[in-house]
Amino acid sequence: MSLFPDGVNLRHPSFTPVLEERFAHLSEEIFARLLTLYGVTWVYEPLEFPLAWDDNGVPTRAFRPDFYLPEKGTFIELTVLEQRLVTKKNRKVREFRELYPEVPIEVVYRGDFLALAERHGVNVTSFTTQAA
Repeated sequence: MSLFPDGVNLRHPSFTPVLEERFAHLSEEIFARLLTLYGVTWVYEPLEFPLAWDDNGVPTRAFRPDFYLPEKGTFIELTVLEQRLVTKKNRKVREFRELYPEVPIEVVYRGDFLALAERHGVNVTSFTTQAA
């Protein structure tokens, strides 16, 4: 049984697996702990998907979703930026969906993350203005 959804070619040289968990932002660590609390199996940034290539076919721009939920077959992108600042991230998600329509992805925006964290007594407003 594959860890990733059908149609994801893990042998493609531009898919780069990540073997260590070093969260880029505290919000990602909190989100991971909340997933674990709810019994959701997750993998942190397991694949990088190329979004653009040069003339030789070498990836020049890529997107690495924050989490993969193997039991759901879905990638999760978490953003704690204020809504007015998420344009660049939304563009990457849109490009990802256009290039990989067979790969499910959901975006968890700041408001939903804050509500979830605060429901569990985690005050995250002091650090959520940093990029994630």
